Amino acid sequence: MVVPAVSAPAEQGPEPATGWVPTWALGRAVLLTGLLLIAGVLLGRVDLVVLAVPFALGTAYALRRRPAALPQVWITTDEGHLVEGGEVTGTVTVGNPDVVDYDLVAVRSRVSPWLRIERATIAGATVASGAGSASAPAVADRPFVTAVPTAAAADLELTGTARRWGRHAIGPAGARVAAAQGLLVSRAVITEPARVRVYPETEPFEAVEAMPRAAGLVGAHHSRRPGEGGELAGVRVFAPGDRLRRIDWRVSLRARQLHVAATLSDRDAEVVVLLDVLAEAGRSGGVNGAASVLDTTVRAAAAISEHYLHRGDRVALLEYGPAARRLRPATGRRQYLTVLEWLLDVRAESSLHEPYDQVFGPQLLSADALVVVLTPLLDERSAQMLARLARAGRFVVAVDTLPPDLAPPKDRGWAEVAYRLWRLDRDTMIGQLREHGVPVVPWAGAGSLDQVLRDVARLATAPRVGAR
Repeated sequence: MVVPAVSAPAEQGPEPATGWVPTWALGRAVLLTGLLLIAGVLLGRVDLVVLAVPFALGTAYALRRRPAALPQVWITTDEGHLVEGGEVTGTVTVGNPDVVDYDLVAVRSRVSPWLRIERATIAGATVASGAGSASAPAVADRPFVTAVPTAAAADLELTGTARRWGRHAIGPAGARVAAAQGLLVSRAVITEPARVRVYPETEPFEAVEAMPRAAGLVGAHHSRRPGEGGELAGVRVFAPGDRLRRIDWRVSLRARQLHVAATLSDRDAEVVVLLDVLAEAGRSGGVNGAASVLDTTVRAAAAISEHYLHRGDRVALLEYGPAARRLRPATGRRQYLTVLEWLLDVRAESSLHEPYDQVFGPQLLSADALVVVLTPLLDERSAQMLARLARAGRFVVAVDTLPPDLAPPKDRGWAEVAYRLWRLDRDTMIGQLREHGVPVVPWAGAGSLDQVLRDVARLATAPRVGAR
């Protein structure tokens, strides 16, 4: 990805049209030459005039070829599939389109705090961070100086580690150039930042239990419904329309009546991953640090989506929040890459209004879909949403994304007591949800949902009473 440069806003006061201004060195040379010449003429001293000649000749020689074009600055980033903890690379390039050499180029770039730059290289010189510690200052947070000849370019190569998922910026980057032996300097040329896409790390997740119901005609999960498939469901009496190759001759000879082997159809399940983004808690420490609610939510959503998409099921994503973003259900690797791209824009947004009707509009959620709700249960509306889904006959699994080691407030007074009361109230709310048939389990990676899916699948086979 390449981002072109733009000129910085004009500074106060008049400037030459070319964008080059004199430095203090040029002002001092002109001032000293003028003073020596005036003093020599007024005092009649030839030695002062002779003393001014080298300054005048040196200044004239340095200004014999003046630069006319401003430097060009652009940022290039790696377009590969970058995951949390992976190596990130970026390059800030300063080009010289002029016919005059640049004596000195000072380039500096800002970098997102979630991109830890550990090594910077320019013109063969390398600067590395101290021992790679988290508290060491970033090496990109300093100016780098080099020289650029005419019709050439200098690269500032930045190498480091992506510490958190999201769209992170390298830049904006700026450069100032000194030419004519330091007598002229350009105004700052600043380029727009380049965005680096860092995908969430897929936490280990495995669910071996069957889905509650299925709807499509492909996929690895077997439906509870009879049909053409490979899994034996039992033996039954032959009926018109059954295929002859399904006849079980052993049972038919023993019972003296034709029987056929019944199978379960191979159908894909529809999984809806619902992300509760009404609240955020905890402080993110990056890929190897503590996880906030949003970190756990995004990583768990990526893991669950990868698991079911790999098995041929259809996966859809929804946001329970004011934006009510949604991703339509689909299958395959293309859907998985779309899911990762969709998760990069997940943000915690508070809302004063109930977003239930906005999220669960008519015909947006299949009646047989498994709804996995990733929620910290910090907002009462989240619990009400889960209860409404359960009352509507949905197959709902709530995954608690609140960090288990969430520290209580350190303020004096009643803060700690209020925190303990809030914890008790939250535990009571979780207990009430379970009483209403909504299983609530903490996210624990592999096998987190096995027992819950087993219970949900058992409930799906039970007779359902329709509401009058």
